[in-house]
Amino acid sequence: MARSDEQNRHAREKARENILQAAIVLFSERGVAGASIAEITSRAGVAQGLVNYHFGGKDQLVSAVIDRWFETVLSFARVDGAPDEALAAVIDGALMATAFAVPLQRAVLAMQQQPATHRLFAESEQRHAAGVTAAEDAVRDLFRARGAADPALEEVMLRSVLEGVFVKFAVFGDTYPIEDARLWVHRLYGLPEPQHPLPLPLPAREGEPRPRASGTVVCAQP
Repeated sequence: MARSDEQNRHAREKARENILQAAIVLFSERGVAGASIAEITSRAGVAQGLVNYHFGGKDQLVSAVIDRWFETVLSFARVDGAPDEALAAVIDGALMATAFAVPLQRAVLAMQQQPATHRLFAESEQRHAAGVTAAEDAVRDLFRARGAADPALEEVMLRSVLEGVFVKFAVFGDTYPIEDARLWVHRLYGLPEPQHPLPLPLPAREGEPRPRASGTVVCAQP
């Protein structure tokens, strides 16, 4: 029996998402240059021609991965509540996104640094310019409400701290003490200590924190 238009639409959307997810994983493992379209489509379980159909080519697929990253990080910048509660939620949302989206974070981190893909990152940033500015302004408004002398600089420095955590977690994996980092950032801004840990599938820390790159090697093994 022939599939309905709705079934065909769902199949197309599923194939596109499978390609995108496979690209994220392979880009994070091998970099953009080291991951071929053939490997990506094989991982996704689709025909190679569907990359051109859904994205237009490898550069456009890279751009779609970066777009997904922007959509992820911008999703936690606007929250409700009193200034302290909202700032705590922004911090926790950023750390949750970091831990749940490690392959995506690692892939885009490399794209930010590599000359061959930095242009694509800049172009995606321009596409999301309105959202980026709105997210910045929302956090600056929180600092303004908390009485900060320079809300814009406070926002830039908070972003720098959180991006530093995401870089380190991408490098060190489960050996990086992300819950302890969360407590440190809360204390840095004079926020109440969280009553519960983040709902992340991370092992409990034993002894002093000693981040090691082997943490990501272990996590990457099947």
